[in-house]
Amino acid sequence: MNQDTTRKNSCTVHQPAGSSQDSRTRSLKRKASLDRTNSRKRTRVSEPVEPSTSDFIPVPSLSQEDEEKPSFHPSDTIPADPVRVNSDPLEGCSKHRQGGKRKASDAGEGPSRKQMRNQDLVVKEDEDKDERAQFEALYQEQYHLGEGGCGCVFAGYRKSDNLQVAIKHIPKDSTCYKEMEKNKLQLPTEVFIMLKLHNVKASGSVGSSAPIGLVDWFDLNQELILILERPVPSKDLLMYVWDNGASPEEDEAKIILKQLIDAAIHLENTNIFHRDIKMENILLETGSGVPRLRLIDFGLSCVVTERSRYQVFYGTPQHIPPEWYSTNTYTAGPTTVWQIGVVLFDMLHRLTRFDTTRFLDNELTVSRSLSEDCKDLLQKCFTENPEQRPMLKELRCHPWLR
Repeated sequence: MNQDTTRKNSCTVHQPAGSSQDSRTRSLKRKASLDRTNSRKRTRVSEPVEPSTSDFIPVPSLSQEDEEKPSFHPSDTIPADPVRVNSDPLEGCSKHRQGGKRKASDAGEGPSRKQMRNQDLVVKEDEDKDERAQFEALYQEQYHLGEGGCGCVFAGYRKSDNLQVAIKHIPKDSTCYKEMEKNKLQLPTEVFIMLKLHNVKASGSVGSSAPIGLVDWFDLNQELILILERPVPSKDLLMYVWDNGASPEEDEAKIILKQLIDAAIHLENTNIFHRDIKMENILLETGSGVPRLRLIDFGLSCVVTERSRYQVFYGTPQHIPPEWYSTNTYTAGPTTVWQIGVVLFDMLHRLTRFDTTRFLDNELTVSRSLSEDCKDLLQKCFTENPEQRPMLKELRCHPWLR
């Protein structure tokens, strides 16, 4: 979700297990685009299969299909074992952000359940008021930037130093939690992932890596508020290409793609799977001669292990890797390489947006005007067999990128 040009997401699409590869051509319900850029909407594509054995954690906006605990949406359930991460990303955070949910204790006898519920309600209301008051004291919310599948985003600034920020409001019914192994606290999963990527300090500073930084966050009763970096000036890659009036030259596309691959390698080394890399989720800082790439919108991201396999697809349906159609499963590394190929294709074919099913049916072709090395890189990214696709580090060494 772009912080400056966010788009609404589409509805859920279901595919029965065991369906043939011809089902790729099925109709996907989605709302008509309201802007000239034909931005892609993301969705969850699921199928009624046996419980998944994939090892990953649920993230905000995801249904119970990726979780073993009671769901916020009990009608959508495919349980799976969550990955446990031993590191504590809360280390260094300011104190009012460390009061996440804690499991109830079974020890001892206390007041009646009704009395406890009433007491808890009063305490939660007081805590909510205090937390919201802190948010309003520290940050000024300004104009509306847009909406996405996880909530709405506003421009704003930090009052102490006028730092420009994006303020993301996520309804609690779209928020899932990751249990911390060290202290048993339950941390909002998107917060956990962003802290894991950046090691945020108590002062609210963020690192200089490609993933956009989490500056602050507030866990309220009805919503989760994320305070995110908002580079100024900047625009998403889709608008950058569109406003340019033509596809970028290969030399410029190389600069962007190198940064994207480096960002993906950083995520892979941190055991994070973004799941929805596309032009709309790539922000370019345009304040200098060379655009700096920032990766945004971790609302669908999850923690992975080497053996993690997925049956439920989260992301943009036009970018589903072919293995999901043939086996109803996909993995992090090959899917990320496929999506990087999609980004390069969309950059260099400005008036044609990539679609997996159309590409597999030979309705989309790579432009003959591209260099042989560039066409070879795209061909490798779009290898149908995921085991034959290059790994990210191999892709980074491709001759076109030298």
